[in-house]
Amino acid sequence: MNTKYRKMKNLFLRQSYLDSWDDYIRSLRKSNFIKWDYIILTASNEEQAEVYRQQINARLENHLLPDTTRYVVLPDPDGKRVGSGGATFNVLRYIAQVDGEVRENYFAGKRILVIHSGGDSKRVPQYSACGKLFSPVPRELPNGRPSTLFDEFIIGMSGIPSRFKEGMLVLSGDVLLLFNPLQIDFQYNGAAAISIKEPVETGKNHGVFLNDGTDYVGRFLHKQSEEQLKHMGAVNDHGYVDLDTGAVIMDSQMLQALFRLISTDNKVDDTKFHKFVNEKSRISFYGDFLFPLAKESTLEEYYKEAPEGSFCEELTDCRTKIWENLHNFSMKLLCVSPAEFIHFGTTRELLNLVTSTIDDYEFLDWKRQVVTNVCDNREFASHNSFISDLAKVGEGSYIEDSYLLDGTVIGEHCIISNVSIKNMQIPSSVVMHGLLMPQGKCVVRTYAVEDNPKGMLSADTVFLKTTLSGFMEKNHLCQEDLWVGDDTYLWFAKLYPLCNTMSDALKHAGILIKMAEGTASAEEINNWKNSDRTSLYSSFNEADVQAIVPWKRELENQILVKKFITRVEKGDYYQDALQVFGDAGINADQYHLLMEAAKNSEFSTRIRIYYDLSRFMKREHCVFEGNSYDKLESLCFQTIQDVIYENGASMIKKDNSFKIALDEVNVALPVRVNWGGGWTDTPPHCNEKGGVVLNAAIKLKGILPVQVCVRRLDELHVEFESEDIGVFGTVETVQEIQNCHDPFDSFALHKAALIACGIIPIEGDYELKEILKNLGGGIYLSTQVKGVPKGSGLGTSSILSGACVKGIFDFLGQDISDGELYEIVLCMEQIMSTGGGWQDQVGGITPGIKYITSEPGISQEINVNTMKLKPEVLQELQDRFALIYTGQRRLARNLLRDVVGGYLGGRPESVEALHKMSRMAALMKFELERGDIEEFCRLLNEHWELSKKLDSGSTNTCIDQIFMACEDLIDARFISGAGGGGFLQVILKKGIKRDQLRQRLYGVFQDSGVDVWDCEILV
Repeated sequence: MNTKYRKMKNLFLRQSYLDSWDDYIRSLRKSNFIKWDYIILTASNEEQAEVYRQQINARLENHLLPDTTRYVVLPDPDGKRVGSGGATFNVLRYIAQVDGEVRENYFAGKRILVIHSGGDSKRVPQYSACGKLFSPVPRELPNGRPSTLFDEFIIGMSGIPSRFKEGMLVLSGDVLLLFNPLQIDFQYNGAAAISIKEPVETGKNHGVFLNDGTDYVGRFLHKQSEEQLKHMGAVNDHGYVDLDTGAVIMDSQMLQALFRLISTDNKVDDTKFHKFVNEKSRISFYGDFLFPLAKESTLEEYYKEAPEGSFCEELTDCRTKIWENLHNFSMKLLCVSPAEFIHFGTTRELLNLVTSTIDDYEFLDWKRQVVTNVCDNREFASHNSFISDLAKVGEGSYIEDSYLLDGTVIGEHCIISNVSIKNMQIPSSVVMHGLLMPQGKCVVRTYAVEDNPKGMLSADTVFLKTTLSGFMEKNHLCQEDLWVGDDTYLWFAKLYPLCNTMSDALKHAGILIKMAEGTASAEEINNWKNSDRTSLYSSFNEADVQAIVPWKRELENQILVKKFITRVEKGDYYQDALQVFGDAGINADQYHLLMEAAKNSEFSTRIRIYYDLSRFMKREHCVFEGNSYDKLESLCFQTIQDVIYENGASMIKKDNSFKIALDEVNVALPVRVNWGGGWTDTPPHCNEKGGVVLNAAIKLKGILPVQVCVRRLDELHVEFESEDIGVFGTVETVQEIQNCHDPFDSFALHKAALIACGIIPIEGDYELKEILKNLGGGIYLSTQVKGVPKGSGLGTSSILSGACVKGIFDFLGQDISDGELYEIVLCMEQIMSTGGGWQDQVGGITPGIKYITSEPGISQEINVNTMKLKPEVLQELQDRFALIYTGQRRLARNLLRDVVGGYLGGRPESVEALHKMSRMAALMKFELERGDIEEFCRLLNEHWELSKKLDSGSTNTCIDQIFMACEDLIDARFISGAGGGGFLQVILKKGIKRDQLRQRLYGVFQDSGVDVWDCEILV
C-alpha cells in the first residue's frame, strides 16, 4: 500500500477510534444519547453464558456500560450446537417472548445489537472457556482498563444506533472491524452488509460479496480461490475485493419474516422453532440467511452451499423455507473506507499480532505491554500479568492473565495463559494454559504454537514438535490411551492430567513436554497413563468458568496496585500515580490490597500509600471498610510520629547515678531567625533527603527571651510552672509524667524534658518518690518566653525545649557537648510527637549564624557549622537587618499536614521548592562568607517566592501590604518560621535606618500593632 495513503488511512482510523470513544462516553453520561435497546450475546452453552454474564455484570457495576440498555446472554438451547443461524432464531424468540404482548412486528422501534460468540475457539484453545469475545486486545483503554474484543465492539458500535431507526446489527465475535460510524446510513429495505476493501489474497480465506453494479449484493462467495474470484468479477482493477466483515444490518420487516418461520399466529411455535434450531440442521447465519439475499443466487446453488454442520434432509427442508421467506429481500452493500479488518484467528496469528505486527497498530495505541508491571520496551508481550524481576521471558513470547514468579524462565515465542509459575523452565514455542476444574481440580493444557487442534491422527497431525503418531510411538501408547471412539482429533485427545493444584498441573505439563521429546522416564510415563486425564474439548466444556472472571480481576487488581506502588516509590505526584486505576478509580478490593501492601512496606512507601489513598478518598467522597479519608490521612501522620517517637525513645539513656548538683539553675536563650532551607529539616523530608538550614540566633529588645528555671525541692515531688501563661501544677507519680503526648497539656514540654534527660523512665511502673530520693530532692521546673507574642515564628517552643535540657543537665552537674545536647533535644521533640524539625532548637541553643545539615536517616545526626563573617560584613548585616511584627498570629491548625502532605503526595511545586531551598541555604552561606550582602538579599527574595509556592498561606493581604508600604526602603523580604503572621524579616537598603522604617509603618498602620522591634544578631 502507498505509504502516504497508509498514513492518511491510519490518521483517519485513529480519529474514528477517538470519536467512537467520545460516543461511548456520551452513551454512559447522557440520557438523551441514542443507545442500543438490546445487546445480546450468543454462547455455546450455559457455562460459557455465565462467564459472559459475569463479565457484563462487572462492567455494569463499574458503570462501564449504558445502564438503560438491556443486556442478554443466550446459550444455544439445551447446550446443543445449533449454528449461528439457529442462535439468531433463538434471539428472535427471546425478543418476542420478553415483549409480553402479541404484536404485528416485535422488532419495530427496537435497535438490537447481536454478537455471535458461541464458538469453541478450537484454533485458539486458551479462549475456549472464557469465549473469544472476551479475549484480550493489546490496548489500554483511556479509562485505564485493559481492553477485550467485547469492549472494542461496545465502544466502536456506540455511534451506530443513531444511524438507523430500527432493526438488528449482527456481528461476528472474532472479528474486530474498525471504521467510522458516520459512513453507515441504513435507509434501505431488507438487509445491508458492511464490507471493506481488502486484497484478494486476504479475500480468498473469507467471504466475499460480488457487487451487482448497483451497490447491492449479487452473489455471496465463500472461501473461493483467487482465480475463481477474478473469474466471477469480484476483484477490482486494484486487486481488491469487497470482504464480508460479518457485520450485517437487518430491518424489522426482514426480522419479522424470519420470525414467521418459527411462529404461528405471530406467537412462538416450539415445534417450528426446534425444526430450525437443532444440532442436526445447524443453520448458519452467514451461509443460510445471507445467501438467499444475493440477487443472482439460485435455489439450486443454495442447496449446494457448504453447511455449518453437514448436508442432510432436515437442512434442505429448512433452506427451502428460508429461501421462500427471504429471497424477495435484497442486501445493500455498504462499503466503508478507510477501514480495518482484524481477525483473531489461530494461535500463531494471535502471537504474531501481539508481538510482531503490533507496531502496525501503534496508531490505535496498541502496545506490547498492557496492564502489567513491566516496561513497554521489552521484546515480549504481556497482558494483565505480573512478571517478577527475577523471571526471564524469551523474545516474541506472550504472557496473559498470569503470574511469573522468581526463578521462572520462558523460552522464545511461547504463550503462557492463566497460570502462576515459579522456578520452572518452559521451552520455546510452547503454549501453557491453566484452567480450574470442578471439585477443586486443575489442568494445564500444553501444546505447541503451530499445533492445529482440528488435526487428526490419520493426517499425521503435529503435536508438541513431534506428531501424534510419533508421540504415541515414543511412549508406547495405543489409540485407546488417548481417545474414546474414532474421532481421533487432537481436540479430543485425553492428554492432560487433572491435578489437585495448579503447581502439580504445571509439573505434569512439563512431563508431557518430555514425553513429546522422548525423554520422559518409564515412571513418569506410567504415572501419566494412570492419571485421570482430560482433553482440550472436555476441559473447556467442564471448566469451572465461575473462577475465570475472579482470577482475572484479582490479577488485574494485584498488577494495578503494584504499578501504583512503583509510581509512588518513584515519587510521582499522587494525581498522576492514581491514573493507574483509570476512570473507575480504586475499588474495595484494591483498597484492601493497598492497605496490606502498606503494612509490609518500608517507611517511605507506607506513609505515601496512606497519604495518596486519603487524597483519592477525599476527592471521590468514598469510604472503605468503614474508614473515611481523614482516618487514612491521620494514619499517615501517625505512622510518621510513631517511627520518629520509637527512634527518640530508643536513644534515651537512663542513668541511675544522677545526683542534684546545684540548688537552682537559670538558663536564658535567644530566639532564632531562619534564612535558608526552612521546612527541609522537617520529618519525613529530613529523614529521606537530609536537611539543610541557614539561621541565626538573635536577642529581642535587648534580652534573651527564652528562660528556664530548675530548682531543688525538699518535697519529693515535681512542680511544673509555665510563667508566661500563668499555669502551675504538682506531679506525684511517674505515670503522670510519662503521659507527655497531649498537645493541649500545658506541661507536655516539661514532662518530655525529664524523660529525654533520663531522669524519668519513658515507660514502666516506677515510684516517683524513690527516683527523687536517689536524685537528692524534688524538682521545680519553670519555663517562660518573655515578651514574645505567641505564633511569632521565632522558634520559641523548640528553643524552650533546648533551654530545659540545658538547665536540667546543669542542675545535675553534667557536662554535655553541643552535639549531645542537640540529640537529646531532638529526642525530646520526638517523644512529644510535635512533628516539627530540628532547626529551631539548634538556632537558639548555639549563638551566631549557623549552617546546619543532616544526612538522610530516621536517626538525625546534626552537623552545625558556625559561620565566621568578616567584622565589616557582620556589622553591615546588623545595621541593615530588621524585624517587623505583623500584629497577627497565624491560625492554621493543618499547616504542618498541608506542607508535609504536599511533599508526601509528590506535588511538583512542593518537591521542587524543597529541593531548591536546600541549595538556596548553601548559596546564602557562600555569599555571606564572600561578604556579598546584595547577592544574599537576592537569594532571600528568591527563597520568599519558593516559600509561597510551598505554602500559599505563608503570606496574606496584611503581609503583602506591609511589604508594599516599605518597598522603597528594603532590598530583601522574608518571613519568620512558616509565615502567615508573627514576625517578618527585611534587609534595609544601604543608608536606611530602622527608625525610618518604623516611622513609615506607623504612618500607614498606626496603632494596629505593626511595628519594628529592636533585635541583635548574637555572635
